[in-house]
Amino acid sequence: MTGTGHPVALITGGGTGVGAASALQLAKRGYNVAINYSRSQAEAEETAAAARACGVDAVAVKGTVAEDADCRRMVGQAVARWGRIDALINSAGTTQFAALADLEKQNAEDFLRVYGVNVIGVYQMVRAAEPYLRKSDNGAVVNISSIAGVNGNGSSIAYIASKGALNTLTLTLARLLSPEVRVNVVLPGLIDTRWLPAGLGSETFETVKQNFANSSALGAVCSADDIADAATFLVCDALKMTGQFLTVDAGFMLGRPAKVSK
Repeated sequence: MTGTGHPVALITGGGTGVGAASALQLAKRGYNVAINYSRSQAEAEETAAAARACGVDAVAVKGTVAEDADCRRMVGQAVARWGRIDALINSAGTTQFAALADLEKQNAEDFLRVYGVNVIGVYQMVRAAEPYLRKSDNGAVVNISSIAGVNGNGSSIAYIASKGALNTLTLTLARLLSPEVRVNVVLPGLIDTRWLPAGLGSETFETVKQNFANSSALGAVCSADDIADAATFLVCDALKMTGQFLTVDAGFMLGRPAKVSK
């Protein structure tokens, strides 16, 4: 067992994107980090190395959050290494890119696959980590959701519905795990990472990104670091916040001011 004096965070989907950015930010705040990945081993190992360069311990752990045995094993690995878990960031997510207007584009199996990661996986991770989070003097869970769960628009109907379910799950867990553990959720808008270009194609993504920025009050889109800023705040600083939805969307939901001609 090493580094037990540091608080410990387990980050799912931690090899890339928001998860990786969150792992690095927490490492800079003095957290040992367990970085979960399902496929991105090289990236997860790079993130772990970058975290160790911050003066803490870090390890990459493989697992699929849709599999309960994997969730329990990953928690066990973190506890075996450090003896504690203080924070859990559920950043792992999946979707199926499917046109919303065509209801035939998705079936029950598609919904089950998306829900398996985006909703059931979060529940399983929290359940596995609960005993250790309750023992912490700053137990915190942060779920990474999406504005899709509140505005009904996104990459697929299954994805939208899963994020709405995740938001509701957050409320339930925040109530049930109190007072020892705080549970909050971040609702990002469009994030400029490799995930959307891979699903939409680079040209389509650039069009979508520009349209999003043009519709946002701040005239921009978010980076992975922007979302990680919010997640880190909820873990480290928001000591009296629980059951809250923190929207980080460059003002997309707010919108641009109306143009009034004189």
